[in-house]
Order: sequence, then structure tokens, then C-alpha cells
Amino acid sequence: MSNEANALDRVDAHSHIRGLGLRDDMTARVAGQGMVGQEKARKAAGVIVKLIKDGRLAGRGILLAGPPGTGKTAIAMGIARSLGNETPFTAVSGSEFFSLEMNRTESLTQNLRRCIGVRIREETELLEGEVVDIRVEETTSGSGEKTGFIVIRTLDMESRFDLGARMVESLDKEGVTSGDVISIDKASGKVTKLGRSFRTSREYDAMGPQVRLVQTPSGDLIKRKEVVHTVTLHDIDVINSRAQGFLALFAGDTGEIRSEVRTQVDANVAQWKEEGRATLVPGVLFIDEVHMLDIECFSFLNRALEAETAPIVVMASNRGITTIRGTSYASPHGVPVDLLDRLLIVPTVPLTDLNRESILK
Repeated sequence: MSNEANALDRVDAHSHIRGLGLRDDMTARVAGQGMVGQEKARKAAGVIVKLIKDGRLAGRGILLAGPPGTGKTAIAMGIARSLGNETPFTAVSGSEFFSLEMNRTESLTQNLRRCIGVRIREETELLEGEVVDIRVEETTSGSGEKTGFIVIRTLDMESRFDLGARMVESLDKEGVTSGDVISIDKASGKVTKLGRSFRTSREYDAMGPQVRLVQTPSGDLIKRKEVVHTVTLHDIDVINSRAQGFLALFAGDTGEIRSEVRTQVDANVAQWKEEGRATLVPGVLFIDEVHMLDIECFSFLNRALEAETAPIVVMASNRGITTIRGTSYASPHGVPVDLLDRLLIVPTVPLTDLNRESILK
């Protein structure tokens, strides 16, 4: 199984987590938002979330220390969920860095940049209105391609548009029929069904409870709207490091990325921020089995925590005093003392029988 699959399994097992399950006074419920038990650890994590939101955790990280199976990954995901649904979250294991073909610090860099979201605002032209009529037929060439036309109206105007094979396929995929209110991105051709018009709901009786009723738009058919989409710094790195551009995101393993590419990406993102077109969304990088990292990785993380674009780094260890890999020195949790000084340590304890019953239910 690949390392990416291992990371997905680790996250999927905790996909029910919606937060830390805290009350307004920061005390933890016995069970809430998918979390069970570990009330003291969750309360401490809640305090850390408040420090993050207040911008008072710069240059520091978090260490979850406790026996295996005590919910360290769940707490890390709860921290990410408490920071917002758009907060990027990446989970890796310390042992994975030694099973990759690329340099360990390069892998750490990629994972750190996966956890920095870039919320980009762009203006785009949309064709928006109610579908009055739609006709589709096969071409006479025998190729099986379909063409046709669509009539779209607003409260103030109506127009007919010819449909090519690609647009027919997009409309068919969305299940667009007469009476639907739709939006078409002129740049990408993406079709979005906004709902059924109120006018149609009066003409037809067969309306299920799941159908969303919307007003027919007014004004021009072509509208300029601001759209917001979020990508990660690593996504932008990949796009700029490959000849195929955006399609590189679908090409699987991207290998190592040159430092010049990242320097240029950082400069571009900084310019977008100054122009008000983009904002950064710091995410959470969770490193399980952090005691498996060696002294080179720890030195890199120590420097990375000081970076302006550093995400929230949450580490987990189930070791006590143990030797730091790559050295002959022993340290608590297998983490160098200079890095430990930067970490807020949250201990976890074994689950009680009552906790296990609640989880099984």
C-alpha cells in the first residue's frame, strides 16, 4: 500500500470528527462532535485553538504524548476542524519519510506546503438564467456526437444558444431540463444547476421535497461575479513545476520540486496578497510516530516553525525517554530538547471501559 493510501486511511478513520466537542466555557463534553473521552486533553487543545485564532502561537508546535489508541489523531483532526472547514489537514507518519525515494527534507517541505491554503478571488463571466427550452439530437455524421440548442431567459431578456457536444454532455451530466435555473462559467464551461424556478413549480405538480426553488434571475444573461477557490501552496508548486500545468495535479507522484519554483510561487502569492486577490489559510500538519524522525528532520522542523508561512504542526509520540535517531542522545519522546522547548505538550491517557462502550455505540 502506498504512503498516500496510508495517510488517507488514517484520515478516513476519523472523518466523523467535526470538532473538539467543547462547551462555550471550554469544558469538554463526555461525547460530542465525534469525540469521546480525553476531556482534559480536549480542553487543552481548545485553549491551543484559541491561541491560534488570536495569533499567539507563532513559532511553536504541539506534541500529543500518550499510549497508542488514545485518540491523538482524532484530537489533531479536531483542532483542524475547530479552525474551520476549509482548514487544510495532512496526516503523515514519521516512518513514511524513510520509505520514500525522495529526500526526507523535500518530503517534509511538500507536506508543510500541503497545509498552507491559498484562497484566491477571481472575477469570471457567468451565463445565468432559467432554461425555457432545450433540444438535443445526434449529428448526421454517424459519430454518435450530439448537438442542439438551449433557450435561456431572465426576467428582462431571452436568448438562444447553439450547443456543441461538450456542452451537451455537461448539461446531461447535471440533468438540466426546462424550468431549471442554471449557471454556466464562460471560461471553463462548467454547468451548475441552481434549482427549479418558482414559475415552474406552479406549472408542475411533481415536485419532490429535495427540490430547491429559486427565483428567475433578472437583468442581463451575462453577469460578472467574483468566485473564490482554495488551493494549497503545494498544488501551485506542482502546476508550475510541470510542462502540462494544471493537468500535473492528476499525474500522481510529482517527485522533487526545484527550490527556484517555490521561490517564484512564494513571490507570486505575496503579490496576490498585496493586490487583495488572495489570502493564506494556515492548516494543520499531523506527524504521527514523530520519534521515528532523525536529527536532520528535527533540525529542519525547528527552522520551519519560524517561517512566515508555517502551518500548525501537531506531533504525536507514544515513547518516554528514548534515543534520538541519528544520535547517541536520549530525550523525552525521542524529540531534541531545543525543539521540545518550542512545543506545547498535551498528554493523553488510556480510555476507560465507559469510553470504549460509547465509541462502539
